[in-house]
Amino acid sequence: MSDDVPAPMMPAAVLQTERLTLRAHTRDDIGAVYRGAADPAVQRWLPMPEPGAPYTRADAEHWCLVAAPQARAGGDGQQWAAVDTATGAYLGAIGLNRTAWRARCTEIGYWLCAWARGRGLATEAVVAVSRWALVEQGLQRVELKAAVGNAASRRVAEKAGFAYEGTERNAMPLHEGRTGLATYSLIPGDLHGAEADTTAR
Repeated sequence: MSDDVPAPMMPAAVLQTERLTLRAHTRDDIGAVYRGAADPAVQRWLPMPEPGAPYTRADAEHWCLVAAPQARAGGDGQQWAAVDTATGAYLGAIGLNRTAWRARCTEIGYWLCAWARGRGLATEAVVAVSRWALVEQGLQRVELKAAVGNAASRRVAEKAGFAYEGTERNAMPLHEGRTGLATYSLIPGDLHGAEADTTAR
């Protein structure tokens, strides 16, 4: 794709799973995003907004109102707020990033608020988004990368059916030091012809 041709834009889909609604971020999410993303357990493995910088409410506002919408508009991928369908409570964020349209590849990333962990919700969201990317959008590869020491995130990859491919050594800076990235992938052949575990509306 030449530099003067804009990258494709993914449709503004809302995804539903058994327990989750995945939708666009809004101004009403700012407080929950701030509390969730600033949590030390999230910050340990995801140095947002950048290594060495504390996560602020202004960062959450920028994410909800600027960065997340621009990711889709610019063709990078799409970002969703994960909310509890029954209560509307904000649970975390999941998205597709670094989409290579020529190669039909993308990368999935996510984090959950402290109050949402331990219930299999990250796996549920990853299954929904990855199947949507492969089945509904025709992408041919979804990558998932997790810090080698992030056992919880690596379990999510495995439970969601991703295949481990190896480790990118010393690949990502953290707030303190650097880490290797365990790299996983999911391709259409891994789905064994099964239908996606979600519907879009």
